[in-house]
Amino acid sequence: MLQHGAHGARTAGVRYTGRSMKFVDEALISVKAGDGGRGCLAFLREKYRPHGGPSGGDGGNGGDVVVRADAGLTTLLDFRFQRHLEAERGEHGRGKEQTGAAGASRVVRVPVGTRILDADTGALVADLDREDAEVVVAHGGRGGRGNARFATPTNRAPRRTEPGLPGEARELRLELRLLADVGLVGYPNAGKSTLIAAVSAARPRIADYPFTTLVPNLGVARVEDEAIVIADIPGLIEGAHRGLGLGTRFLRHVSRTAVLVHLIDFSSEEDPLVAYRAVNHELAAFDPELAAKPQIVVATKLDVTEARERFAAATPRFAELDIQLHGISAVSGAGVGALMSRIAAAVRRARAERLAADDADREGDDGGAAAVLASEPS
Repeated sequence: MLQHGAHGARTAGVRYTGRSMKFVDEALISVKAGDGGRGCLAFLREKYRPHGGPSGGDGGNGGDVVVRADAGLTTLLDFRFQRHLEAERGEHGRGKEQTGAAGASRVVRVPVGTRILDADTGALVADLDREDAEVVVAHGGRGGRGNARFATPTNRAPRRTEPGLPGEARELRLELRLLADVGLVGYPNAGKSTLIAAVSAARPRIADYPFTTLVPNLGVARVEDEAIVIADIPGLIEGAHRGLGLGTRFLRHVSRTAVLVHLIDFSSEEDPLVAYRAVNHELAAFDPELAAKPQIVVATKLDVTEARERFAAATPRFAELDIQLHGISAVSGAGVGALMSRIAAAVRRARAERLAADDADREGDDGGAAAVLASEPS
């Protein structure tokens, strides 16, 4: 039975809502870890201890900059206003061999699904694809040693100290890739937003002109008590990989999906096979792995008489390519239940395959560790 998802439903470690908000999926930030504190130069002077000796303490270590995935966030908007993030420096050492306090680490919270890349090299630093995953992106500097550390039998009054080491500083690029089970792709006005509004609590803008959807939308549909997260991205046009239309920048939001639902507007006079091939060409130009994902091809707007006639004529043509064509009308609900049942089956299959692959990886890691232990001499 098909049920509507609720606003604020939590699936795959992310909280999704149907409310509109400022969506920002890229940000450039500058991070600076805390510098280490300076070592202290001091000599103990107390009554009845005329030869107290060197007593300079070490400086404290600087704080790290840590990036952590937070399921309560859905956008990188905050980093448009606060680009420079810095951890605390370590305190300087003090007399009586007192070590300076370590600087507090700076914890930066980002949405689940955020990729962190080095802005200079483009190298991937981390992919925070689960809740509470975290990574240290800048390590704090070590505190310098005080002169008490340098006392020796031959040098009982050292005047040597060390400065604290500087903390790491780097430029990072944050790139959000939404976590979803299903990605809706197709030409503008193919009915993607209408479908996600029909099966979930998401309320995207819907109108009869192209590029109504300007940012990705997420919705949660429930099929047989199973929650399925659906991502609706702005439509593609021929030449999108060259920057035409809205380009392909939003395609990365469906790169994590298990299955793509390819919607084709059958109320249009354009040949549906041409539209199908054009969109797949854009997917392949953006990322061949994305184009290779399982696809469910859907003919939309079958509440229109001409669309039903084109659907009947196109079904055998798609069958020649070994493609099963599904027909729906998101407005009337015709065919939507059957489509969601097939989507749910595809998602369950993909989840099982991913779980089996994770188990195989863990077994491989355990086997490798056991082999290393067995090879060590007793």
